Amino acid sequence: MSLVPQVSVVIPVYNEGAAIVRCLDRILREVMMPAEVLVVHDMPEDTTVPFAREVADSDPRVRTVLNTYGRGPANAIRFGIDVARAPVAVVTMADGSDDPRQIEDLARLVDRGVVVAAASRYMPGGQQVGGPRLKRFLSRNAGRTLHWFARVGTRDATNSFKAYSTDFVRKVGIESKTGFEIGIELTAKAARLRLPVAEIPTIWLDRQLGESRFDVGRFMPSYLKWYRFAFGPRLTMEQLAKRPASTAARVDAQAARESSSAPQG
Repeated sequence: MSLVPQVSVVIPVYNEGAAIVRCLDRILREVMMPAEVLVVHDMPEDTTVPFAREVADSDPRVRTVLNTYGRGPANAIRFGIDVARAPVAVVTMADGSDDPRQIEDLARLVDRGVVVAAASRYMPGGQQVGGPRLKRFLSRNAGRTLHWFARVGTRDATNSFKAYSTDFVRKVGIESKTGFEIGIELTAKAARLRLPVAEIPTIWLDRQLGESRFDVGRFMPSYLKWYRFAFGPRLTMEQLAKRPASTAARVDAQAARESSSAPQG
């Protein structure tokens, strides 16, 4: 792709098979600004890869990217953001739950100066359709309390559908390595740094094909860690950068960018 992208769309995948074609078609149809669409997979034999490559053959905005950080959605998202070439990275899921028409809206908020732009299910105009009741209850109440008391700038800190300033991410590092908690981690870090976070309403639809890989019991400790972190006192960028896990994350990111100058399979 000769044109430098304005937005990198990061899609973590795991054996999506032919379903990825519909997801990519919708994104490519709705995103008009210069973009790259990164299909991030954990293993070369992932069933998503051949179908994504078929789309990439006809549209150079798409490329498949092999995550070398380790398996799991957090590592895939982290790797995708770390190798993104655009100043804005938007994370979206492959299951059709997110509205691709909002990718540009989120990216424009970051372009205007916020470091995290959230698609919010829980602000006026937003809605969550379907999904496990326990997950809905926990995420809604976590979002409300973080908004009211930690003043994180969004009522939906746990939603993965967000846009990030890649410069901000590379300065603070991503420490999450388990599930989908990157959204709350980066929102909490922005809040502690007193950096701007914004939100727009979204309608989230539960996936129609396949099964959700969100495991409440497995991922809850990581969510709680960053939930508590959001309530701490103000930090400077220097203080945050001294965290050992943050330092390690930045080193990983630099190495990933250096090794990804060519498309990976």
